[in-house]
Amino acid sequence: MQVNSLIGMCQWGMRQTAELENEMTSVERVLEYADLPPEPPLETATKYRPFKGWPNRGAVSFNNLSLRYSKDTEVVLKDLNFSIQPGEKIGIVGRTGAGKSSMIQALFRLAPIEGRIEIDGIDTQTLGLHDLRSKISIIPQDPILFSGSLRANLDPFEERKDAEIWSALEGVELRGAVGQLAGGIDCRMADGGSNFSMGQRQLVCLARAILRDNRILVLDEATANVDPETDRLIQTTIRTRFAHCTVLTIAHRLHTVMDSDRVLVIDAGRVVEFGQPHELLQRPGGHLRSLVDQTGPATASLLSQVAEEAFLRARNTK
Repeated sequence: MQVNSLIGMCQWGMRQTAELENEMTSVERVLEYADLPPEPPLETATKYRPFKGWPNRGAVSFNNLSLRYSKDTEVVLKDLNFSIQPGEKIGIVGRTGAGKSSMIQALFRLAPIEGRIEIDGIDTQTLGLHDLRSKISIIPQDPILFSGSLRANLDPFEERKDAEIWSALEGVELRGAVGQLAGGIDCRMADGGSNFSMGQRQLVCLARAILRDNRILVLDEATANVDPETDRLIQTTIRTRFAHCTVLTIAHRLHTVMDSDRVLVIDAGRVVEFGQPHELLQRPGGHLRSLVDQTGPATASLLSQVAEEAFLRARNTK
């Protein structure tokens, strides 16, 4: 009798201990978030705010840039030095973990950096986060959409007219699909845009970038989860609607960047090659050459042909 009672008390004690540990997890998270260092100011003094219309060119310069996510971790980006000219289309390639996405985090100041990033000659660390982030458009790998109307997702600050919104949707070939929905651009979107397909969600993000009309556009593997047809549509739209913009493309498929003006190859947080794709492919044992050869002989030949055609086209237009 006493043995059975003791066993029951032990089981009850173990159950209470496990429940306490589970409940304290939320307390641990609250304490962790409470100790997070705050982000830099969202707004700065008037004298530090950029001039109206900034950036009007879209030149980007990385000067001795290093990045680490916390004081206790290793440096992820190591002494990056390169410049991007206004209107250039830059492809960023490298193996998994090389630091491609970390460059974008540094650009948006999502992590503390050492060194300087200048956009049209202005050090981004002197700007408020609102001034900086509102002037750079991004199309992420996983499309970010919110519950509410399609209009609110495309134009959350109600700055655009209906005609401009319809024009942006037409530019990404969504006008017909949206026109058939109840309410048109005022149709309801489920949480995360789940009532749209993955390709349509990505096209909505592209239409939002068109409406923002910023001089700098970032594509963070934006076509990684879409079908080849949607991929081609996105690439075509970028070449036409963003022809005057500086475009930084983190490549998931090499063929999306082989016709870029220049390709930046990053490895272990360092820039190892930066130049015109066709010229980089002529280097025996080069990093881009190695990445292309790993795709197989047929694909490598096709990529080399795309790079050569882009090189000749650019030379003839000069």
